[in-house]
Amino acid sequence: MAKYLMAVDAGTGSVRAVIFSLDGTQVGCVQEEWTHREDPRWPGSMDFDWTTNWELARGCIRGVLKETGITPEEIAAVSTTCMREGILLYDKDGNEIWACANVDARSDAEVGELIRLDPELEKAIYSRSGETYALGALPRLLWVKNHMPEVYEKTATLGMFNDWLIYKLTGKLAVEPSNASTTGIMDLQSRDWFPEIAEKCGLRSDIFPPVVECGTNFAVVSAKGAADTGLAEGTPVVVGGGDCQLGTIGVGACSEGQAAVFGGSFWQYEFNTANGATDPQCRVRVNCHAVPGLWQYEALAFKPGMVMRWFRDGFCQYEVAEAARTGRDPYDLMNEQAEKIPAGSYGMLCCFSDVMNFINWKHASPTFTNFHLEPEKFNRYTFYRAILENTALIVRGHIELVKEATGHEPDELIFAGGAAKSPLWCQIVADVTGKPVKVPVVKEATALGAAILAGYGVGLYPSIEEGVRQTVKWDHRFEPDMDNRAVYDELYKNWLKVYPKQLALCDEKLTKNMWIAPGL
Repeated sequence: MAKYLMAVDAGTGSVRAVIFSLDGTQVGCVQEEWTHREDPRWPGSMDFDWTTNWELARGCIRGVLKETGITPEEIAAVSTTCMREGILLYDKDGNEIWACANVDARSDAEVGELIRLDPELEKAIYSRSGETYALGALPRLLWVKNHMPEVYEKTATLGMFNDWLIYKLTGKLAVEPSNASTTGIMDLQSRDWFPEIAEKCGLRSDIFPPVVECGTNFAVVSAKGAADTGLAEGTPVVVGGGDCQLGTIGVGACSEGQAAVFGGSFWQYEFNTANGATDPQCRVRVNCHAVPGLWQYEALAFKPGMVMRWFRDGFCQYEVAEAARTGRDPYDLMNEQAEKIPAGSYGMLCCFSDVMNFINWKHASPTFTNFHLEPEKFNRYTFYRAILENTALIVRGHIELVKEATGHEPDELIFAGGAAKSPLWCQIVADVTGKPVKVPVVKEATALGAAILAGYGVGLYPSIEEGVRQTVKWDHRFEPDMDNRAVYDELYKNWLKVYPKQLALCDEKLTKNMWIAPGL
């Protein structure tokens, strides 16, 4: 009897196959790292090697079946998820001919070309698609047209990485709205392609495959897919979705008005809405949710997790060595000391990521300010705590930004991802935002979201919501400390004034942006 669900997750840095029982327990996981190499001819490029990467993906599927001892016939269904924004191009015979990962940044000149073509076009595109040029596919397609015309002419179909995995398993290709909406070529309201957008950008409008909703029982593992992966031929394959959207399902945020924060290398604030209306000021991204009939406002902060890694490796060699000696996590040792620092870090502020402004997206030069030459107060643990607080200030800014655009904010936050493993960070997020913070047991929830969709697609769960009820379990709830909240209210007011001045220094070319969108 089929009693397990499999998720195949193609992330930015790795691919993994994960098996879950029907109650959401992770039974096994096999993961392989992969890299996206820069073509030396094109600075900023990040090519996706579909041949090598399929070998890694199918090896993970075979590996997790072997590791768990689960027979292929026991897998009730498979679904897929992936990094968003990465795209593949196929020729008329269904062969991959070009692909780039989501971190590809080769199309700066094309963004400038589109802006010169029509300075108001980006805002018009955003109003229909929820996307700007910063992350979308339009500049990348224009780059292919400009620099690889032979590939552009051969292109018959555009796809995303989660549907590429399904294509390799089944031989059938279609896209779904949660990930396809990140291309900037999809109409949010209809959850279908809007080819006129491509035409306005001087691009072809005949390369868009059918759209199939997330959770659809779409195809079955083919004979070739079975030979490649060890799955049973005929195993149902259910349409999945983008990683953030499936992550919100995997932490239980599948209804209107719910919100989740994912803390990793990048931090996302996801707020569910019942319509696809966009922000009149074009400040925040809007995507289709992987739950049919829902959309998401998405506010992104670049690099908080990378800032943490930089600080650990650059300044906390003692904790790293002590962790190696004792078998503990160096972040746990740092947290224990940072917890002794009072809320507000003695008034010190730092500027790394900023509140999102999608149409003019920049981050200031990394900055610590308002500290004094008092080592008993301003030591590495104070600086470390200030980084934690800075990221929580951004979450608060994103809640307020989305409320300005929608009129709504959540009653509580669901917090997941690697950062949610830190009780100190969870408490700081609760204190800064003034909202209860719930942390699920499964903090890396994207694969669980894919498994829930797989179970829903084959009728094991009568609804996505019921799948969530049966699988998502809670680890802890953090209530805000209102004394700390008062301190953070003042810190937040100051931070909102300090950050624009740091941006102005970048605009004057006196300092360098930590990150800036292509074409700006």
